[in-house]
Amino acid sequence: MARSKFSASVMAAVLAGLVLTGCGRGGGNAERQNLDRFTAEEIYKRGEFELENSRRPEDAVFYFSEVERLYPYSEWAKRALIMQAYSNHRAENYEEARSAAQRFIDTYPGDEDAAYAQYLLALSYYDQIDEIGRDQGLTFQALQGLRSVIEEYPDSEYARSAILKFDLAFDHLAAKEMEIGRYYLKRGHYAASINRFRVVVEEFQTTSQTPEALLRLVEAYLALGLTDEAQTAGAILGYNFRSSPFYEDAYRQLRGRGLSAEARGDNWLANVYRQMIQGRWL
Repeated sequence: MARSKFSASVMAAVLAGLVLTGCGRGGGNAERQNLDRFTAEEIYKRGEFELENSRRPEDAVFYFSEVERLYPYSEWAKRALIMQAYSNHRAENYEEARSAAQRFIDTYPGDEDAAYAQYLLALSYYDQIDEIGRDQGLTFQALQGLRSVIEEYPDSEYARSAILKFDLAFDHLAAKEMEIGRYYLKRGHYAASINRFRVVVEEFQTTSQTPEALLRLVEAYLALGLTDEAQTAGAILGYNFRSSPFYEDAYRQLRGRGLSAEARGDNWLANVYRQMIQGRWL
């Protein structure tokens, strides 16, 4: 992490490491007594050294935590707290990373590192987003955290990354809706599948899932004999994604029924089509 200036402090860290070699790992009482004899800077440098050279980020967490414990009101304690969050995140101890990041935000809300603490908080959820088939609660948490970075720290160096990750997490939620919709569609539960695809079209229309959602709506509505809705879904698909293979598939299915891709009737898709033409959709 550039902020930690690892390369600039390697020699100091090595020296601190030599001084602290008598300290074991694991945070026992003997070790705590040994650390009492060292300055906040020396313990902090040891944490930096462990973070750069050890394969166990947890070792660095111990030293950063000791800085905060032994020197709670020092500048080094503030720096050690943000490094606790970072080290815990590297160790994939996400709950501990969130706790440290939140404590930093609460204690030092105006500090220049508050933006990074908020970003780490969001990242601790984002990096836990699992495959699409799992519960998406963490995705919602990640979206909330990333939105906070974007809205509260728009000029920070983390805002752009937060925007990119927000879009990916948003797409992840849409993909979950698509997975469920496909499940219902394959089993002939057309009304249930339509409800899922409608969510994608209305609430996740900026994601990469929208073209397929429109194709599946064409399929589901054709299966139900609701040709106005099927044609309108095809029209929206053609208007926005004419070069997409999903449109080609929808066009073939409509033509196979003697239908065209055009807005017809007065239904929710017709409303979407009118909004789109007027520039208020997609």
